[in-house]
Amino acid sequence: MTETQVQDFGGSAAAPLEAPTSAGSALPLADLSLFWRTFFLLALLLLGSILAWLQTLRALEYEPRAVQMAQQLASQVNLSRAALVHADAIARISLLKTMSDEEGLRIVPREATDQVTPYDSDVVRREVTSRLGKNTVVAAQVNGQAGLWIGFDIDGDAYWLITDQQRFNAAGGRTWMIWLVVAAALSLAGAALIARLINRPLKELSFAASHVREGNFAASRLNEDVHTSEIREVNIGFNRMAQRLAKVEQDRAVMLAGISHDLRTPLARLRLETEMSVADLDARAHMAADIAQLDAIIDKFLDYARPDNVKLGTVVLADVVDACIYAFKDQPDVRIQVRLEDDLLVLAEEVELGRIISNLLENARRYGKSPDTGIARISIAAKSHEKWVLLKIRDHGMGVADEQLSNLTKPFYRGEAARTAANGAGLGLAIVDKTVQRMGGAFVLTNASDGGLSAHIKLQRSVRA
Repeated sequence: MTETQVQDFGGSAAAPLEAPTSAGSALPLADLSLFWRTFFLLALLLLGSILAWLQTLRALEYEPRAVQMAQQLASQVNLSRAALVHADAIARISLLKTMSDEEGLRIVPREATDQVTPYDSDVVRREVTSRLGKNTVVAAQVNGQAGLWIGFDIDGDAYWLITDQQRFNAAGGRTWMIWLVVAAALSLAGAALIARLINRPLKELSFAASHVREGNFAASRLNEDVHTSEIREVNIGFNRMAQRLAKVEQDRAVMLAGISHDLRTPLARLRLETEMSVADLDARAHMAADIAQLDAIIDKFLDYARPDNVKLGTVVLADVVDACIYAFKDQPDVRIQVRLEDDLLVLAEEVELGRIISNLLENARRYGKSPDTGIARISIAAKSHEKWVLLKIRDHGMGVADEQLSNLTKPFYRGEAARTAANGAGLGLAIVDKTVQRMGGAFVLTNASDGGLSAHIKLQRSVRA
């Protein structure tokens, strides 16, 4: 059955349970789990600290390295000057060649017309000048040729000593990058470990709370022997709360079962006495109806107090619907139209599912009659959607006010007189909602666009083995 058929059949827009989810929507930051939020905050803190320490170390390293570099340059100049001064003309040529080949040092004459670009380090220039004299020049480029140039005098003649600047450079960017990557990787691993340790007790608390919400109190116990005092106190408090809720739930079931047992015996006697002692047929009929109403209300209380744990199995939806509508076939004020797939399977408890459908059909029969004909026209449709089966039961009556839709599934809530003229306890739709949730589904009520109330049920789809 196509979605268009379901919508046309219901006469309304797509049900809330049929709305597709956008697969490509981005995950907002607010929806991140506690683990990832903690991890990202710790990672930002650690990476910021690493970068701050890196800049601090480089700043602290700069001046000592500059002073050391100036000392080495001054030593090279002094040694070169002394060697050239004490060497004769023939040995000087050989010495200059050896210095160039072996040490990477070149000495060339210095001209007054040389175009000089000063070296960019004030510390190096100041230290070299203080050791070699105020006429010493330190340049990064001369006549367009890059290098480390030191200008000095030998017996009144000006020379340039040219050396390789790479010898005096600090650790390269690649070295710092390797250390930065290693430190960042270790920091991220540490942040992940810390976030996991912080998040673990909260995750266990979340799982336990979900078990309590589903009524499984036995599986919601937390460890009370953890070493962290705050977590231990929270776990102890949660366990005591779960125990008390379990006791309250058990007492409620026992109380309602006791009410059923204690009230039905006098009700049976009242019914018998009414039949035997009341001569007026009309009065007797009204008294019998009142007793039947009390008996039905007791049944509703027991249905609502039924334990939450149900055993789910594969159920043929069409068979359950056929069994439920059988009781309404001979009633003159009901018209039921069904459109189902024969092989539609759901994961449910068959008896509970039958009670849900029967309850909704009875609700539609009572309150969904057309004002013109006095007949309740009920439509039942279902289709499969991915891992779910969507079931819709709607009437063509007057519907309810939109602001009251969300309250109809609350226990003991009674809406406006148009839909609550019958005698009941206000538990019918609350029982339906609770039972559907016990089976892992969802239940929503909406007003149809052309009149009437629509009940939308989403159940887990099953595959026949």
